[in-house]
Amino acid sequence: MARMYSRKKGRSGSKKPVNKARTWIRYKPKEVEMLIFKLAKEGKSSSEVGLVLRDTYGIPDSKFITKRKITSVIKEKGLAKELPEDLLNLIRRSVQIRKHLEENKKDMTALRGLQLTESKIRRLIKYYKETGVLPLDWKFDAKSLRGYAEQ
Repeated sequence: MARMYSRKKGRSGSKKPVNKARTWIRYKPKEVEMLIFKLAKEGKSSSEVGLVLRDTYGIPDSKFITKRKITSVIKEKGLAKELPEDLLNLIRRSVQIRKHLEENKKDMTALRGLQLTESKIRRLIKYYKETGVLPLDWKFDAKSLRGYAEQ
């Protein structure tokens, strides 16, 4: 698929292996859920939890074992953050670019990056409002969201 903001054609991504019995995994679904709960309690995001499960515990795909996504396990335990992780990361990037632009006012490349990042944020907010993840009256204001960037 082509990239949205460049003239490049993009790359094909890697595919997950076919769901065969992975004999080296010795964890039961309840154990994996407890690991996810423990890591989420430490303040790790769902992507960080997946990385720790893969690198430390040798669990390549927790969804294969638990039949649920990491995010749904975290939500069930009540440890989910109020904003989705991808939106929070884009907001953090936007705040960092704004901070950079305060010091470097003539950096037009950074200004273009800010425009692209904030358009991604607006598209994502529109999607999350349609799916009910965010309330319909939630507004994106770059100056007031600096607090989210420090979380």
